Amino acid sequence: MDDFKADIDKKSCSKSINETVNGSHQFTIKGYSLAKGMGAGKCIPSDVFSVGGYDWGVYFYPDGKNPEDNSMYVSVFIALASEGTDVRALFELTLVDQSGKGKHKVHSHFDRALESGPYSLKYRGSMWGYKRFFRRTTLETSDYLKDDCLIMNCTVGVVRTHLEGPKQYSISVPPSDMGQGLKELLESEAGCDIAFQVGDATFKAHKLILAARSPVFRAQFFGLVGDPKMDKVAVKDVDPLIFKAMLLFIYTDKLPDVHEITGSTSMCTSTNMVQHLLAVSDLYNLDRLKLLCESKLCEELSAETVAITLALAEQHQCVQLKAICLKFAANPENLGGHSISESAGAITGRYACGEALEHDCSGEICFCMSECGKPRQNAKILPWFEVYVHGSSRVENKVMQSEGFRHLEESCPSMLCELLKTFASGDENTSLLSGRKRSGSSMLGLDLATDGAPEESANPNGRRLRRRF
Repeated sequence: MDDFKADIDKKSCSKSINETVNGSHQFTIKGYSLAKGMGAGKCIPSDVFSVGGYDWGVYFYPDGKNPEDNSMYVSVFIALASEGTDVRALFELTLVDQSGKGKHKVHSHFDRALESGPYSLKYRGSMWGYKRFFRRTTLETSDYLKDDCLIMNCTVGVVRTHLEGPKQYSISVPPSDMGQGLKELLESEAGCDIAFQVGDATFKAHKLILAARSPVFRAQFFGLVGDPKMDKVAVKDVDPLIFKAMLLFIYTDKLPDVHEITGSTSMCTSTNMVQHLLAVSDLYNLDRLKLLCESKLCEELSAETVAITLALAEQHQCVQLKAICLKFAANPENLGGHSISESAGAITGRYACGEALEHDCSGEICFCMSECGKPRQNAKILPWFEVYVHGSSRVENKVMQSEGFRHLEESCPSMLCELLKTFASGDENTSLLSGRKRSGSSMLGLDLATDGAPEESANPNGRRLRRRF
């Protein structure tokens, strides 16, 4: 009888929790007036963004999605851009009021209950949105359009369900502060047993900590040919500030802030410091620091920095960074520049060596060492590095104007050929759904039906671009 009562007293419980994983994406359309006239059913896609483990995209139809509306409305839709079955989600579309009054146009499912519950998207290409999102004549005279620019915020909430069992008693544990403690030890110089002479500066440290973090220091102090009794090391060809930054990483496992190292009045930029730190991390086999530097340099890529970053990636075997730099430098949208004149069947401009380029190819787009394939003896590199084609415009490549490009020419001339190959093999279509995964159709000018089936496709430029090298 007592055993029976004990069994009754043993209770168990579980909890099913339904919640949303939310994420937002801001989609800006510059040059709205130039987008008009694409035709009903033709869209401008956003970049792909991820929420809740799925990829999504926003489609803006400047002439409306339905031909029967006679371009009276603009349409906006959100689409599932990755593979998925019965993905349940809530959505919110906000057209931003650019007057600063905060009177945004909001369509949201987050602040009201849906009778049928969250929307269920069956497969890749399924869409939710509004065919009559806004009347065009009203939009074009409103505060939502400023300087020919529209801004839309899109929020997706993917529904997730998980089962939660009974929680055991627990005690909260604060995050690790070991890095801060080791940093204070370094700064106090307590127990230091090695001094580094770097230029005019001296840095004291602890052999055991350095050896634990760097195979190079381990071999230097405790290896077969190392000297555990040494107490001073002269370091050549390394800037004192960069060596200080490396020591801070060794003790804290974090990428130091440039102002912490150089002081707020220094002219040294974050990119410049990280570039030098990448080289030093390779010298001392600090793999995590090297990856942190690669990641930071990727975030700060620009037309002015990509060439020298590419040279560093090649010299220090940074495969991922090198691939990203090549793609960046081969993408006309990242470069900017000023126009080079063009007449019927002729292209004029300058080679990298400064010699005038005046090329007649009978109306075809042709890049060669000189006129119609004849070698040009004074040209250092192919004209493509100074002239690239995007649609029908010729633009001078700003990468070539940077000091980094001259460094690249001198230190890694083989990279020029790889740049050319990357450009030649690049995909000419910039579709939304193929932003991360290849799709069968170009999404620029592609209309997806509500059920996800493509209705029509068109080349946005009206023709394929022909390149000859």
